[in-house]
Amino acid sequence: MRRLDELYLECPFFGSRRMAVTLGVNRKRIQRLMGILGIEALYPKPNLSRPAPGHEIYPYLLRGLAIERPNHVWSTDITYIPMRGGFLYLVAVMDWFSRYVLSWELSNTMETGFCLAAMEAAFRFGQPEICNSDQGSQFTAADFLAPLKKRSVRISMDGRGRALDNVFIERLWRSLKYELIYPGDFASGADLYPALDRYFRFYNYRRPHQALGYRMPAELYPAGGAEEKRVAVMGGGGGPAPPRAAPKQPPNRPSVITSKPANEAVPRTCSCFTAPAAVRASFWSDPFVFAPSSFPTSGRAWSSFVFPFIGRFFLVLVFVLV
Repeated sequence: MRRLDELYLECPFFGSRRMAVTLGVNRKRIQRLMGILGIEALYPKPNLSRPAPGHEIYPYLLRGLAIERPNHVWSTDITYIPMRGGFLYLVAVMDWFSRYVLSWELSNTMETGFCLAAMEAAFRFGQPEICNSDQGSQFTAADFLAPLKKRSVRISMDGRGRALDNVFIERLWRSLKYELIYPGDFASGADLYPALDRYFRFYNYRRPHQALGYRMPAELYPAGGAEEKRVAVMGGGGGPAPPRAAPKQPPNRPSVITSKPANEAVPRTCSCFTAPAAVRASFWSDPFVFAPSSFPTSGRAWSSFVFPFIGRFFLVLVFVLV
């Protein structure tokens, strides 16, 4: 299921046949797994908007709409979160103008309860003028629509099979899965829940968004600053740790690396620790070109030059005598 979900993110236009060929799996198995995940290929087909029995379907209100302020449009959606030992369902509520994630919930079933809990949690920030979702049974249920109607929120729904009608939250799912879920490889919901909490705080307060001019969603959402203070008091916040201060040098102890003034003359003579090596190399490689000018001048250099020569002389003498 994880490989299928990854492939669907890359190629949402692949049907069950191409999925089966790409993954090397039987087509019937692919069809069954796609039904579990609630995904289907993006292609035009008839009867896109058949409502579920007893559920209300609303038109899509966002086509051609200019979204110019926070709380103008909220959207909500459900995605599948793979784990090492199974999978969970994640629902989130997002403000379209700022991309601020208002609330989210995890569940192991596709029931209305956790979607309703996420929407009720989002209402602590205010309420939208329009709320958009897909035509899933969770979002068309009377229990989910009742709080929206009570607050006179206009209800909008995607066309069936049209994921791009809710493009911003679909983009959130893609970022979440490629930045956290797939690299994290979580074993259970106990590991996943705190990681999601850190990621959504990071997404809201520390992750620059290209579409927002590389600003953070919290900078554009009116309640983002107050929520950021609450997060700072509670701890956490996700994202990379702040840079550590450079360690101080101990008192009365010079730094290991020192620099000379730019106008200070650099001596042209070689160091006494490096010159003898060059002298020895030139002498043993070609003794006929060994000139007196190559002799070292310091006492330490002389010792490092003469002692190896004497050692080699005695070594040759021993070989001759033997």
